[in-house]
Formats: sequence, structure tokens, C-alpha cells
Amino acid sequence: MTVTILAIESSCDETSASVCMDGKIRSNIIAGQKVHEQFGGVVPELASRAHMQNIIPVADKALKDANCELQTVDAIAFTQSPGLIGSLLVGSQFAKSLAQSLNKPLIAVHHMQAHVLANLIDNPKPNFPFLCLTVSGGHTQIVLCESPIKMKVIGETIDDAAGEAFDKSAKLLGLPYPGGPLIDKYAKDGNADRFKFPEPHIPGLNFSFSGLKTSILYFLQNAGKSNLYKEEFNATEEEKQGFIQNNLADICASIQHRIVTILLNKLKKAAIETGIADICLAGGVSANSGLRKAFEEAGKKYQWRTFIPAFEYCTDNAGMIAITGYYKYLAGEFTDLSVTASARADW
Repeated sequence: MTVTILAIESSCDETSASVCMDGKIRSNIIAGQKVHEQFGGVVPELASRAHMQNIIPVADKALKDANCELQTVDAIAFTQSPGLIGSLLVGSQFAKSLAQSLNKPLIAVHHMQAHVLANLIDNPKPNFPFLCLTVSGGHTQIVLCESPIKMKVIGETIDDAAGEAFDKSAKLLGLPYPGGPLIDKYAKDGNADRFKFPEPHIPGLNFSFSGLKTSILYFLQNAGKSNLYKEEFNATEEEKQGFIQNNLADICASIQHRIVTILLNKLKKAAIETGIADICLAGGVSANSGLRKAFEEAGKKYQWRTFIPAFEYCTDNAGMIAITGYYKYLAGEFTDLSVTASARADW
């Protein structure tokens, strides 16, 4: 018997719907929101309004592209947490309404768990247990995945996420939102060894990026003369902007290099401590070309079997919600209509 899951993702500013049949993604529709670009970041109220406009046509197109009738869906999966509460509420209420009207089971999905399981969408797939470095704008984690429904976070950021470090660095450089992909773009033409930024010494498998952001801030304020704030080096705005303009590619390459080395040094440590050689990458920042390249090179160097989802499954999307919903369906992990969306929630 075919198991068909209709999934809804609305945790931030992408409205997405996907249909999964027997573990195969048949459609994955994503509607973005350009309204936020002029504000330099996602505006929660505008995001939730856009979700309300997009969710019905997006879900309808996902069903049509999968050649699937709504009545034949076996369960409705949706992102319950974490995310922007207004955005989550739009998706969760839509999913709950569908489940109730169709008398279908409801499956609540944790957004970060779904990022990990995006590695199970396409072949080849990792063997269990595997490690996953999950990197996004709001999260940076190392996850030990023992099965599709049994995971444990063994390392995470104690302050800022890697994606936030990319975006905040881009803002300091005067790049438009979203700035992370632009750092990746300019870094391709730069010398990553030109400027040196510090690597934090955090014990265990946890990460920290707040100190790096501060170092970049002072570096730019001093027009590259120092990573530490010193009054005598404090550059004028004209000197600062001139320095950035003349060295943009090298600055971006150096920033990206340090963020990537922080991530991979912790991942290497986790692989050694656990003895696991199947290593995955996931999350929006896994679309970064510098991180993908360094991750694959590390795999060859340390003899890991490395896995990265296709680009469409790296950023926020309902395909990853659908594959997670599929495995939860097989395990009988359903919820009821009393379930509520949550901006923050443990796994």
C-alpha cells in the first residue's frame, strides 16, 4: 500500500508544500517573500501575512505536480517548531484544518530534525548511525542520528549561529540582505589567507561565533589594521569604506574560511569521539559553496562517507518535512488537534 504524505513548511519566510509517496518526493513547491529585502531582514508580521496569501496556491500546486488527489493523502505533516510564531501558526492551522476536514492523521515535525533527514531524500543515503552538521541562520548543531526518529544533539552553538555570522558580517560590509550568499559569491575571487580572524577555544563539541563577529567589527572599524579595538587605529568612515571596497573579495574569503574551519574542526572532533564515518551536512548554510567544498575535502582526508542534500532541500522546504513525516507515519508518531506551534522547542 502506498503511503502518501502532504507536508507544509512555514517556519520563516518561505511558504512550501510537498507530496511524498513511499519515501519519494514527488513535488516540492516553494514561494519566497521578496518584501523583506528593503528592511534588511525578515519582518515577522509581513512574513505571516505572505504565508496566508501563499499557502493555498502552493499546496494546490504541490498536489497537482505530484498528480495526487487531496482525498488520497494518508496524513498531513507540518512544521510545529522552531521558527517565527506567526509564520508557524499559519502553517499549523492550515494543516490542522485539512486533517480535521479529511479525517486524516496529523504529524508534527521539528524543523531541525527535518533538516537532518533531508539527507534521506535522495540516493545514496547514509547508514545509521550517522553524524550531521546542521547549519542554518538560527541553529548550528552536530546531531547523532541513530534512526529516522531517534536523534541527539551532541554539540551546538552557545551564542550565535554560523548563518547569523555570515549575514551579520555581510551587513558590516554593507552588502544587501540576504548577505550570506553574497559573501560566498565574492569569496570565490578572494584570498582566504589574506586576513586572519581568531578561532574561539570552546571546550567539547559546542560552537561560538559571537567573538568572531566582534573581531570582524573591530577589524573593519580599524580599516584592517587590527582585529582589536584600539582608539589610535580607529579609522574614519571614508577610510573604512575605501578599505572594504578595495579588499572586498579577500575580506569575504577570509571570513568564510574562518567560519568553515570552526565548523569542520568541531565536526572532525565529533567523528573521532564517536567513531562514526558516515557524515552529513544539512541546513540553509550547507548551500554555501565554500563549506560544501571544504566538507567534501575533509571527507577524503579523513576517509568519511560524506552526504549533502540537493540544493532545493538545503534551504527551508517542505520536502524535508515530508520525508520526516513519512518516517514518523511508519513509526506511528501522530499528534492530535490540540497540538500548538512553538517558536522554540527541544527535540
